[in-house]
Amino acid sequence: MKRSDIKTMPQYFEKYIIQVDDVELSQAFDESVRQVEALDRGLLTRLGGKSYAPGKWTVKESLQHVIDWERILSYRTLLFARKEGSVPQSVDGDLLAANMGADRRTIGSLIDELKVTRLSTMAMFEGFDDDTQQNAGTNWEYEISVLAMGFTIIGHQIHHLRIIEEKYYPLLGSD
Repeated sequence: MKRSDIKTMPQYFEKYIIQVDDVELSQAFDESVRQVEALDRGLLTRLGGKSYAPGKWTVKESLQHVIDWERILSYRTLLFARKEGSVPQSVDGDLLAANMGADRRTIGSLIDELKVTRLSTMAMFEGFDDDTQQNAGTNWEYEISVLAMGFTIIGHQIHHLRIIEEKYYPLLGSD
C-alpha cells in the first residue's frame, strides 16, 4: 500500500508521513535502508560530539533517538496490527533522551544498530496484509493506522537525517 492509501491522516504524525514519497510501503522501507547504508561514517564521526546549538542533540544522540523511537513505534504498531485494543502507555521522551548514553557509543555502532532495527521493522511490516495495515489504534493521543505508522517510522528517520545534513554538516567548515 502507498502513502496515499492512508484513509485518515493522523494529526501530528503528518509532518513525518509527508516526508516519504507516495510509493509502496515496502519500497519506502527499501529506500530508508539505502539511506542508512549511504551515511558517511567518517563525516558523522567527525561530527559525533558536536551540537549545532545549545541544548540540541549531538549526531550520536540524534541517531540513538531514531533507534529508540523506531522500537517504541514498532511495538505500538504490533499492538494495533494484532487488534490488542489497549492504548500504549505514554513515554517520557525527555527522560528517555537523558538516559540514552549515546556519547559512549561509536557512530559505526549506532548506524549498525539503526540498520538492524530498520530491517527488523521491515520484516514485521512484510507480514501485514492490506487489511491488517488498515487496523488502527491510539498512538499518543491520535488515532493512527498500521500503514500510517509505517510511513511515520520512515519519515521520522528522514526528518532527523535531514536535520543532520542541513544543520550539522555545515559545522565541519568551522573545524
